[in-house]
Amino acid sequence: MGGMSAIIDNAPYTSFHRRLALACSGGPLLDGYILSVVGVALIGMTPELGLSTAEVSLIGAAALIGMFVGGALFGMLTDKIGREVMYTADLLVIAACSVGSFWVTDVWAIVALRFVLGMAIAADYPIATSLLAEWLPVKDRGRLLGKQIIAWYAGAVLAFGVGYLFLRIGGTGSWRWMLASSAVLCLFFLVVRRGSPESPLWLAQHGRDREAVELVRRHLGREVTAEELRGSPAEGGERLDAGSVRALFSPAYRRRTMFCGLFFLCQVAPLFAMLTFGPAILGSFGMPGGTVMETLGTGLISLVFLLGCYPALRAIDRHGRRPTIIWSFALMIVPLAFLGLWPTAPAVLALFALCAYAFLCGGPNVLDWTYPNELFPTSIRATAVGFATSVSRIGAAVGTYLLPLALSGVGIGPTMLMAAGLTAVGLLVSVRWAEETRGVGLDQSAVAATAPAVPAPTERQPAVPRAARSVGRA
Repeated sequence: MGGMSAIIDNAPYTSFHRRLALACSGGPLLDGYILSVVGVALIGMTPELGLSTAEVSLIGAAALIGMFVGGALFGMLTDKIGREVMYTADLLVIAACSVGSFWVTDVWAIVALRFVLGMAIAADYPIATSLLAEWLPVKDRGRLLGKQIIAWYAGAVLAFGVGYLFLRIGGTGSWRWMLASSAVLCLFFLVVRRGSPESPLWLAQHGRDREAVELVRRHLGREVTAEELRGSPAEGGERLDAGSVRALFSPAYRRRTMFCGLFFLCQVAPLFAMLTFGPAILGSFGMPGGTVMETLGTGLISLVFLLGCYPALRAIDRHGRRPTIIWSFALMIVPLAFLGLWPTAPAVLALFALCAYAFLCGGPNVLDWTYPNELFPTSIRATAVGFATSVSRIGAAVGTYLLPLALSGVGIGPTMLMAAGLTAVGLLVSVRWAEETRGVGLDQSAVAATAPAVPAPTERQPAVPRAARSVGRA
């Protein structure tokens, strides 16, 4: 039996876990805030800088392109040099770029700053979620990893609230303050992250045995050996080079790699476009224009995205990861198809349909970082999270760039039908490849796809002999 299941998987949930979960939520919250506040800032930025439709699209997509580069690069580095090393540096970069946004005078400066912002945000995902996953008890893992996406939507809702206040107080000329305001959030999370520990699993795999054992003793009050934390190849899968991209595409893991990247892409491409250009979408359905109603409508949709995550969190622990993601994708198609087939729907009905889509997105949302953290071993876990993030941001960047062009070119109806089609692809990918990891220890859920995954043994229940174990698949 791997020591990781016996010690960390079954450790009691304590204030240490709560503080670590809060610290790790900084990246997702900042992501939601930064990617959403620009949609409000564009209301004033566009006329002041004389932006064209193509330039508006480029600004909307710049951070997402940066996330594509940053996710792929920093995921590998996180597995090679550790989760803690970049844990503070990325927030400092985000703060500096946020402040720098206040002084921009041309479109290319904004694009460059938002590209760097995207890289720094993407760096935080593999750092924070892999660190959190490697400290969490199995019974709390799905819930707390899923709550990281709730932080994303909390950031989006906060962005629209702050944007609305700036518009009311300072008018459209306050867009510079909106872009700079994310620096305040960076300072808050820099304080919260002080003293956050490295992953003992990563330390043990890299020969830093004394540190790994001491961290478990200090934060969990348990005794464990480094050999137990490392596990054995038979239990934790084959030994892989840290940060190996090649391992992601080996016969054992490529199906999981494709699944995590594709379902993530199919979910966030419509989502990011909707949040970035929510006011423009609602305006296409006749929502009163200007600076207030469309912003409040998009803020409401963001709030419903957040609320939809709570029943999904219960569903992944009660019914399992696989049925939750399949049914969510299936139901998400309905409101998008409704809007596509009725492009002249009244604004109130359009807002209701978009809210329904937002609520139903909860299933894939809470599994965005749960699945890649559970399906890959410690040596390539952050690499997998970074790769899935990068792939998803390809779709998000393309969707964000094309959405305003599609609205002006083919209209709202075909645009919504294209979003419904992409969501249908996510459904097919989930039906074909989604696995069940509920109640499975982190070391066993990460066993290569050719080997069985088993429920995590508890302290009261001995491990089941391997010959009797069954694949953790719905």
